[in-house]
Amino acid sequence: MTRRLVSSGSTFEKEIGYSRAVADGDWVFVSGTTGFDYASMTISDDIVEQAEQCLRNIESALAQAGASLRDVVRVIYVLPKADDFPQCWPALRKHFGEVRPAAMMISAGLADPRIRIEIEVTALRTRPVATYRWVTRVGQVGARRGCSREEVSRAAKRLRFQLNIRTAHV
Repeated sequence: MTRRLVSSGSTFEKEIGYSRAVADGDWVFVSGTTGFDYASMTISDDIVEQAEQCLRNIESALAQAGASLRDVVRVIYVLPKADDFPQCWPALRKHFGEVRPAAMMISAGLADPRIRIEIEVTALRTRPVATYRWVTRVGQVGARRGCSREEVSRAAKRLRFQLNIRTAHV
């Protein structure tokens, strides 16, 4: 798989020179994402609404890269005021409560004083469909090569095990 750049259409991406996300292999790296609605380039004053918009923006970038919030393995939250973080917990729990990625919260200044939260994620795309396709392919190749049903079954089990190691976190 090749490296692919994902854009949200934000003017910041062109002005600064970065991508909303970069997909490389099974990994998707989503840049720090703010609560701006990139279609209108507006941002709410409410931190909870900003957190929700951040997650919508991230979800969109992940979808363009063939991943979802369920694939997130690492998340970094950046807030200018650490005391604001607990207000965001219900929104964050709604999206990551089942996934429970590794996480870190940093209190630091952000580029625009209207921004009250910025979220960055890393996702590992899973391909459970690949297991079925590759196991089917092993069976087809084995049959053409005159392998016995038992030999094909053993090879498919080995391959299924190897591929499932990569998708075990789902």
